[in-house]
Amino acid sequence: MTTIPEYDIARSATCPLDPAPAMRARQEEGPLTRVQLWDGSTAWLVTGHAEHRAVLGHPEVSVEPARGLPRLSPAEAAAMDSVAKAGSASLGFIMMDDPEHARLRRMVTSAFTVKRVEAMRPATQQIADELIDRLLAGPKPADLVEAFALPLPSLVISNLLGVPYDDHEFFQADSRTIINRNSTPEQRGGAQLRLAEYLDGLIGEKLAKPGDDLLSGLVERVKAGELSRQEAARMGVLMLFAGHETTANMITLGTLALLQDPGQLALLRESDDPKLVASAVEELLRYLTITHGGLRRVALADIEIAGQVIRAGEGIIAVNETANRDPSVFPDPDRLDLRRNPRLHVTFGYGVHHCLGQPLARMELQVAYPALLRRIPTLALAAELEQIPFKHDGFVYGAYELPVTW
Repeated sequence: MTTIPEYDIARSATCPLDPAPAMRARQEEGPLTRVQLWDGSTAWLVTGHAEHRAVLGHPEVSVEPARGLPRLSPAEAAAMDSVAKAGSASLGFIMMDDPEHARLRRMVTSAFTVKRVEAMRPATQQIADELIDRLLAGPKPADLVEAFALPLPSLVISNLLGVPYDDHEFFQADSRTIINRNSTPEQRGGAQLRLAEYLDGLIGEKLAKPGDDLLSGLVERVKAGELSRQEAARMGVLMLFAGHETTANMITLGTLALLQDPGQLALLRESDDPKLVASAVEELLRYLTITHGGLRRVALADIEIAGQVIRAGEGIIAVNETANRDPSVFPDPDRLDLRRNPRLHVTFGYGVHHCLGQPLARMELQVAYPALLRRIPTLALAAELEQIPFKHDGFVYGAYELPVTW
């Protein structure tokens, strides 16, 4: 009898920016394999690029927990059961299928258009420069996460939403609890409740005195009867934590990757070509792929992927980090190459659930990396790689700290 390998996302201590060795081993076996989860159940593991897109773009594949998404740990299983009982709406539209997902998503799409985001670039540049001024004026070594990577997107999303940045320690702490794989249902539920109550309070304030921000836009939808106040608060929670945690980790890991590759760092630092900067950001997104361990789905009907039939009710894990290292799409995929064309990467997902905030993330990264590298040309790591605490426990990969000096 063939033994089904275990699902294992542990990254190598010596190559922490690469996909887990077990994930690469499964990819070498084929783009679609079976893995065994912690409770003895099995799921389909999708590691190939074409197959990843086929799954995420398939109309008979669901993202709703109640339909039987794979559970990746005991804590997550309990949390998913709790979500299933409460309904997918308790986590916002990212855990809903169409048409309800599309209805709610349309309410906020206009805030993340390329045109609207580009208008935010000068203010984002000013935020970056002010943070770097403070970093340079402070002691060294310094923690780049605390000094720059986390406050930059937190300030940007706070301004966009209309959330007071003075509350950042509160919403950052609860955001980390929500995306931690090992958070208990009570911990995750408590964090979601606190954030929902916080956003509900802000929505109440904007009902009385609206401003020029995204929450005020949602308030107008509430007034028009298109959205309930509870739905508006949940959407606010989703955008608040997704809008800062992901980009903060990309700034951190991207800086680390560049500091380890002086040739690529120099290429980005010395170029004043916006197109090269934009392409470099795409390559860093491909190479690092901070979504950690895969996107969970479940088949609603029998579907065929890569010559295999996935039966209705079977769980699927589509692994972004291996799809982005598929050699059939990205030659020499384990090499960071800022001159390559990585436009087919799937870091932001694919299909109807592709990341809504990707224009904002791209703009922030296009500002952040050049600002750091040009303003601090002697920037260097102040710790050995094995001393850096990486986020092995979350759905979003990153580092808790990144000690730097100059």
